[in-house]
Amino acid sequence: MRRPTYRGTLFRVAFAIIAALALASAAWIYACRWEPSRTDYPVQGISVDSATGTLDWGTLRASHADFVYMRASAGARFRDPSFAANWAGARKVGLRYGAMHAFSLCAPAADQATMFVTTVPRDNAALPPVVHLALTPDCKARPSRDAVLSSLNTFLNLIEANSGKTALVRVSKDFNDIYDVGGGIYRTLWLDRNFLKPDYAGRPWVMWTASTIRRLDGVDAPVEWDVVAP
Repeated sequence: MRRPTYRGTLFRVAFAIIAALALASAAWIYACRWEPSRTDYPVQGISVDSATGTLDWGTLRASHADFVYMRASAGARFRDPSFAANWAGARKVGLRYGAMHAFSLCAPAADQATMFVTTVPRDNAALPPVVHLALTPDCKARPSRDAVLSSLNTFLNLIEANSGKTALVRVSKDFNDIYDVGGGIYRTLWLDRNFLKPDYAGRPWVMWTASTIRRLDGVDAPVEWDVVAP
């Protein structure tokens, strides 16, 4: 019986490593281009912010994005520097558009609402506003659930009075695990989970961020890919 040589063993190990890398690369490329079935979810779109970079709105409109949500503000002091350009770009190509605020547990609700409504133009054609609830490293505060729900209701009432539309609540799993927003704030839910349908808020969602790594023509950076429940 012929024993395997050192060179032969090394060749097989190298081949296995190359094959594994090729498989991983193919899987990553597939994941970056994946979207849920259009048969199951006919309406799909994106959410963006300044980190997304410059967007080719014409290409996005032609690439089957039906809508875009864009971050307008965060906390009580931050206006997204790309918001005005994104708002104008989406309007120009006829893409449905809406604004999102990243809520902070470290800032008063009224101040955050003021930041949002002074950033986002009144626009009857815009989609309903969105408040995004997620734990972030820049804010370590963890108020009580009653305090958080009270602040959220104040914020929502103020932005809804300004826009004339009922807001959506986008809540991450870690935030909801602490504050049970789905059981205390009665607004349309928008949930997050890469590739698999989310089920963490205790009631049905209407919006789902299905991927945070979607790559599209016309955008240099990954975008969040969102779908609407049929």
